[in-house]
Amino acid sequence: MRTRIFAWGMWDWGSAAFNAVILTFVFSVYLVDAVGADLPGGTPASTWLGWFLAGAAAIAALSAPVAGRRSDELGRRKRSLILLTLAVVILVAALFFVRDDYRYLWLGLALLAIGSVTFELAQVPYFAMLQQVSTPATVGRVSGFGFAMGYLGGIVLLLICYLGFIAGDGDTRGLLNIPTDDGLNIRVIALLCAVWFLLSAIPLFVTMPENEPRVDRSAPKPSTAELYRGLGRDIRTLWQRDRNTVWFLLASAVFRDGLAGVFTFGAVLAVTVYGVGAGDVLIFGIAANVIAALGAMVGGRLDDLIGPKPVIVGSLAAMVAVGFTLFFVSGPTMFWTLGLALCFFPGAVQSCARSYLARMTPEGVEGQMFGLYATTGRAVTFLSPLAFSTFQVVFGSEKAGVLGLTAVLLIGLLVILPVRAPARAGR
Repeated sequence: MRTRIFAWGMWDWGSAAFNAVILTFVFSVYLVDAVGADLPGGTPASTWLGWFLAGAAAIAALSAPVAGRRSDELGRRKRSLILLTLAVVILVAALFFVRDDYRYLWLGLALLAIGSVTFELAQVPYFAMLQQVSTPATVGRVSGFGFAMGYLGGIVLLLICYLGFIAGDGDTRGLLNIPTDDGLNIRVIALLCAVWFLLSAIPLFVTMPENEPRVDRSAPKPSTAELYRGLGRDIRTLWQRDRNTVWFLLASAVFRDGLAGVFTFGAVLAVTVYGVGAGDVLIFGIAANVIAALGAMVGGRLDDLIGPKPVIVGSLAAMVAVGFTLFFVSGPTMFWTLGLALCFFPGAVQSCARSYLARMTPEGVEGQMFGLYATTGRAVTFLSPLAFSTFQVVFGSEKAGVLGLTAVLLIGLLVILPVRAPARAGR
């Protein structure tokens, strides 16, 4: 079992290549700040990025539960994960062809959006495997281990990227002296990320057994329309039988979007509002991943001791307090101090939310439930960007975006409060 747990965690370790490097700290910044810097017209590249990712979120929201249901019923959870992971690897590698020219912006945005959809779908069978590598007594710490591995992978990979390809000035960068012409030093990072993710995922592909099918594989496959009708029936049944789970899915969707907003806009705020140097943002990202990994491990342990709900509530309350305080301070020093404090809690919340649902889910429908988990999360992905921009407009200040993100976290906290905690082993 320990071998499978480690292999399962290695997929999370490898996924940092997409989450931390491609989507958050490196390639998305390259698209907006370099490739799209001279984009004609009145719409900035950052706005186009938001629209492309919003479209990707909508597609993922519609696709995830059906994909999870199909892999559950046919016993093809592992197969689905392998195919989707390979697709992400190919899409990430293709980013190498996005040169530092605004005419390549659309290629980069399209690859990033399709990669985002594919990665979201890959997480459905991966999350569903949590019950295959844990017991009711260890699900919290195993979930925390996975998230910690993801953050640690981000630390190592961001450090490699910074030292090897980005640090320094002039026409070549990093210890490898990669030329900056046409953004080559950043484009090579995309190839590194593809290889990193592929190699990290192989242990899980080798060690994890396939789940047992729930239907006869030789029977005619249901159409997509039939799958959606079945999904609708399942949702109605879930609402009638266990509304607590439905409310949890809704609550987690809100606070997970708040967490995503913190990571998505944190680097932007650091540079534009708090005066952190553009090169130092990557260093902050490395430190943030260290803190988040620690938070995930601590949160996982506390999850098994006291249950996931107290950890989620306490962490969200702390993030609201820190976020509110950030609005009233200025300068790089305060951003580093409070920003790193803020980063301690997302790992704990994410880990406990995943174990929360795993504890509530009957055996055999894990993929379907985590598909709904992905769908509800994606259904409200507009909240953080909308709150971020709206607060900036209303208050006439970029800094007010911090209050917008804090408001989303506060709403998530209030919605989770009446949700009953799941039963724990031995209780």
